[in-house]
Amino acid sequence: MKDYVLILASGGIDSTACIQFYKNLDFNIETLFIDYGQVSKYQELKAVKLITDFYNIKLRVIKINITKKEIGEITGRNAFFIFTALMSFYNDRGLIALGIHYGTSYYDCSTDFVNNVQKIIDKYSGETIKISAPFIKFNKKEIYEYCSLEKVPIHLCYSCELGKKQPCGQCLTCKDLELIYASTNK
Repeated sequence: MKDYVLILASGGIDSTACIQFYKNLDFNIETLFIDYGQVSKYQELKAVKLITDFYNIKLRVIKINITKKEIGEITGRNAFFIFTALMSFYNDRGLIALGIHYGTSYYDCSTDFVNNVQKIIDKYSGETIKISAPFIKFNKKEIYEYCSLEKVPIHLCYSCELGKKQPCGQCLTCKDLELIYASTNK
């Protein structure tokens, strides 16, 4: 029986890189998209559907309207995602994976965050469900390079926090993408 992973999928480069990472390891992969009322939910979901179709993997969607905040850090978002994934975890054991990386100032994109939340998940799961952040030591450029090397279908991805044509030049995600594209197209 293959190892199981539930990947928190946003339609962006980071979560799509996670899919490729676990595909390379021959895991049984499912994805979970959480519509929490984000401005870009329609574009993100469209991208996630294209990506899961490309990889021929299962997609689950959960809708919870909790925020109207438009851009930037949403306090507790990744913790909320992980606990939502735990509540919808169908297997007795496996991984909950997310595409967080270093290079941001967000606490919930840090090794410390993963370790602290893992302690709680261990108590709930009897240490049978683990959080995985395979790109936690990568910056955004390194994830992009991984995607290029592994032929990840980044043309299917969507990452603008404002739900606009990307890169919009306004949100932090699009500003990161602009820097990556500029540095890789020299």
